[in-house]
Amino acid sequence: MLGRKDYSPDEVATAKAAVATQVAAYRTLAHAVDAAPSDAGVSSALEELEPVLFTNMVLALDRFFVHRVRMVAGKDGNPLNEVELLAESIIGNEGVLESLSPIRYVPAESTLGLEVGDRIRLSADQFERLADAFFAELERRFV
Repeated sequence: MLGRKDYSPDEVATAKAAVATQVAAYRTLAHAVDAAPSDAGVSSALEELEPVLFTNMVLALDRFFVHRVRMVAGKDGNPLNEVELLAESIIGNEGVLESLSPIRYVPAESTLGLEVGDRIRLSADQFERLADAFFAELERRFV
C-alpha cells in the first residue's frame, strides 16, 4: 500500500471503537478480579497480563494507521511518532525502546516519558493516555 496523507473520520472512529472495546474488556476483568474473594494466583495472573496485553496493544494501534507518511506525521516526538518508535522497538528490539532516525524523540516531551533503553511494559492507564494522545494528533494532522 502507498503512504497515506489522510484518513477518513470513519477510519478513525473504527480504530477508536476497537481500542475502546479491548480496554473495556480488560477493565471488566480487572474489576471482577478485584471484587472476587482474595486469590493471590488470580491477582498475580492479572498483574502479569496487563503489561503484556497493553504493550502489544501498541502494535494494534499502530497497525490501523501504519502507512502514514512522514511529511504529514512530522519528525518530532509527537504521539504518532512515539507509537511508531514503540512499535518498532517492540518488534525489532526485543521490547526495549530505541531511537530511530529521523524522529527526534525527547523523553521529557513524550506522552509516556520513557527513556531510550527502557523496557516497554505499559499499564492500562499508560496505554489509554498514549492512545488518546495518538488519536488527537492523528485527527489534527491526518483528518
